[in-house]
Amino acid sequence: MLAEEVLAFLRGRQRVLDCTLGGGGHALALLENDVAAVIGIDRDPDAIDEARSRLQEFESTGRFTAIEANYAELDSIDALTGVTLDGILLDLGISSHQIDATNRGFSFRPGAPLDMRMGRGDGVAADAAALLNTADEGALASIFRHYGDEIRAMRLAREIIKRRGSRPFETSDDLVNAIRGALGPRSGPADFARLFQAVRIAVNDELAGLERALPLLRDRLTPGGSIVVIAYHSGEDRIVKNAFREWSADCICPPKQPVCTCRGRPLGKTLTRRALTAGEDEITRNPRARSARLRAWQRVV
Repeated sequence: MLAEEVLAFLRGRQRVLDCTLGGGGHALALLENDVAAVIGIDRDPDAIDEARSRLQEFESTGRFTAIEANYAELDSIDALTGVTLDGILLDLGISSHQIDATNRGFSFRPGAPLDMRMGRGDGVAADAAALLNTADEGALASIFRHYGDEIRAMRLAREIIKRRGSRPFETSDDLVNAIRGALGPRSGPADFARLFQAVRIAVNDELAGLERALPLLRDRLTPGGSIVVIAYHSGEDRIVKNAFREWSADCICPPKQPVCTCRGRPLGKTLTRRALTAGEDEITRNPRARSARLRAWQRVV
């Protein structure tokens, strides 16, 4: 996704951390474009296996390392203790292999289990079915309103609670039918995709994890190092945009405070005046690219 745009900011770096390794596509592009070494981390053991197979040649020469971990818990990853970087990449969302694997429950294909967990041993205890079967009305409505931009979030929450009273949610069909019951028979794939994504974000604590991770990642950058983030959800993109804006500001004190008591200088500069998006050719090849938004920032101190 947006490979050329990623390379424009990270080509030729000495050590890049790919925080969302997936199948290794970005890592391969970086290694083939003069990046000396790539460390890839991912919560999904299947993704780790796929990437290691794809990048075996680079792993054998020490230029590629794969770590099964959650990037949001950066300071708890022993293999990265004290490691500094001159490039960081986050390609948020889910990978194609996760979507294609019906048993992972990320899609609304008929009969898919309501799982949606990106990892197994990283603190994600409950799958999507458990969330839908136990969360109260307010929590469910908040998920659909804030993560799915659904104006009828409370109606959908009530529909889920009504339906689970007679039979627990187990498969994608249960959630699809609840969406249809609340939003009406004209609801379709766009609604299903948006609301399944909302549940996935909640299951994996994705937005809170991103907020925790960004300052930790920033502090691992060497002067001149850059961080590149590709977001697919408005909430993700907003978090990234606001973080980069704050880091690039001279002063972050409250507007009416008479004397500056903050750091008094920018930590770096935003490299993308506005988010970069995919061109029509890439969108034709990969429709998922339509929602991708890339932002980049560079540390100067």
